[in-house]
Amino acid sequence: MTTTITPDTPGTPVSPPPRDRTRYLYLAVIVAVVAGILVGLVAPDAGVALKPLGTAFVALIKMMISPIIFCTIVLGVGSVAEAAKVGKVGGLAIGYFVVMSTVALVIGLVVGNLLHPGEGLQLTDALRKAAEDQAAKGGESDTTTFLLGIVPTTLVSAFTSGQVLQTLLVALLTGFALQAMGRRGAPILTGLGHIQRLVFRILAMIMWAAPVGAFGAMAAVTGAGGFDALRSLAVLMIGFYITCLLFVGVILGAILRLFTGINLWSLLRYLGREFLLILSTSSSESALPRLIAKMEHLGVGRAVVGITVPTGYSFNLDGTAIYLTMATLFVASATGAPLSLGEQIALLVFMIIASKGAAGVTGAGLATLAGGLQSHRPGLVDGVGLIVGIDRFMSEARALTNFAGNAVATVLIGNWVRDFDRDRAEEVLAGRLPFDESSLLDEGHPTPPPSAAEREPALSPH
Repeated sequence: MTTTITPDTPGTPVSPPPRDRTRYLYLAVIVAVVAGILVGLVAPDAGVALKPLGTAFVALIKMMISPIIFCTIVLGVGSVAEAAKVGKVGGLAIGYFVVMSTVALVIGLVVGNLLHPGEGLQLTDALRKAAEDQAAKGGESDTTTFLLGIVPTTLVSAFTSGQVLQTLLVALLTGFALQAMGRRGAPILTGLGHIQRLVFRILAMIMWAAPVGAFGAMAAVTGAGGFDALRSLAVLMIGFYITCLLFVGVILGAILRLFTGINLWSLLRYLGREFLLILSTSSSESALPRLIAKMEHLGVGRAVVGITVPTGYSFNLDGTAIYLTMATLFVASATGAPLSLGEQIALLVFMIIASKGAAGVTGAGLATLAGGLQSHRPGLVDGVGLIVGIDRFMSEARALTNFAGNAVATVLIGNWVRDFDRDRAEEVLAGRLPFDESSLLDEGHPTPPPSAAEREPALSPH
């Protein structure tokens, strides 16, 4: 048996650190994805019948989102000495999200006008019926309803409704209230710290069901779509995937390198397990809790993470912006009613506004597309039926792009407000400070000494 001797205590045997068994978990996820695709192709009916497995797993993850967001934001905001810093983080985040969504929209417009997708396709009565169903879903909400929906019915209902922005609002109010309470709020923060550990432990347990969920989700989507949908709409799908890759690799990569000096591919490799989880479930929301934990581990301040990540999931819709742009041009071309440049911009700006709060929800992009067309160009709605068959495959690219955009945004905002430990980030990305998969927290890793500003009392004595 081998023992390790520490330099500070000569002769004292120390057990080697426990092996990271979670790598087997994600190998199992890859195997499950491949097995699900095979089942869906060989036995489509059986594959579709397995859909509840994927649905149940995503539901388990969503169950944890509200408590994780609440604990993270309250602990972050409640520990900040100045409330103005929270407002600065939120303002920077919203401004950045608007700019990047606009950039994504323009890129989608350019690529869509170059490719001219949708030419030569024919509509059937079945496709028209599918389009009408999606338009009905998209018409259930408008911008005013969305804004009013941010306010929960009760303080507690924010945790049961599953609305990220409602939880964000309640958490911010709670954090500011704890700031105002001063030292009397310290025991509450301590208690929330223990609750956060419990919540992340539960999440770590749920993650062991990921292979089952991935198998069910991939079998269902492959069984429902098969190769036919992929062949007939290959131009739109390939063009969309390439556009998303260019946006992430060129635009986001350049911005991240320019402002922080961090290599994008190192960051994406660090988040590899989260990308695999999104790929297997087609929902970026399934990786939201892990993104919060990993961004804190990377060295971004807790308050920045707590505000930027949940807000980004509702406002930073880079992948959805590209999708709405290209899908609209596809529908217009397929129905023989191409849009002028002015019509394209007006319609798509409306869609970006109407889509707030839809990120992370599988299929929400398609409903938003149909609802937007129903409001502005009803004659184009029937063409949405052409996309229904491949939307799930495109949903994966949307989710992956949205997730990458939120990860980059969190690092950028942390750097701009000077709440980002770049030295720690380099250690983490180099693999010298591994992420603790068993607890999803940093309790086992030493943190750098606080700066002079951070040594100020976290809570006002007044």
